[in-house]
Amino acid sequence: MTENAQNAGRLRVSDLSQGRGTAFDLRPEGPELEVIGRELGLVELRKLRFSGQITPEGKSGWRIQADLGATVVQSCVVTLKPVTTRIDQPVTRRFLRDVPDVGEAEDETEMPEDVTIEELGDTIDLRAVMVEALALALPDYPRADQAALEQTDFGPPGAAPLTDADTKPFAALAGLKRKLEDDT
Repeated sequence: MTENAQNAGRLRVSDLSQGRGTAFDLRPEGPELEVIGRELGLVELRKLRFSGQITPEGKSGWRIQADLGATVVQSCVVTLKPVTTRIDQPVTRRFLRDVPDVGEAEDETEMPEDVTIEELGDTIDLRAVMVEALALALPDYPRADQAALEQTDFGPPGAAPLTDADTKPFAALAGLKRKLEDDT
């Protein structure tokens, strides 16, 4: 693998050794880190590291075993205050020439059994694997410590506002049941 290809994170499959693994260590900095942070809708991406090894798998496949580490800042879903999260997790991806077909139904789309498998092309884009793995690892609903939703009441002027309890579908039935039991 050439130094230039390693820095870009894009590996030409024809340059990879079939006899041994190829180590990689991606650590985006500065503007590259900012671009990835914007792509993922983060407040800030402070650190990002994707390091591991790509090894041959079978006659025409490759396996990536890597560790993803990142420090991200997202907005709290309740208060919009910044929430810092540390992410450390293993990543596995397999690139195969012949991806197993899971069959297609007319009205449904089935998920492949092994979600780590991707189709092998002429190159393997380590940056894309890194960004995808980070996107999947991000908390869906980051919350600041002690963040809680307040109860809100809505209603037109002059009318009694609806509360959360009023909108529960079985609350009225439970009240009716209690009333009927009290009447008997």
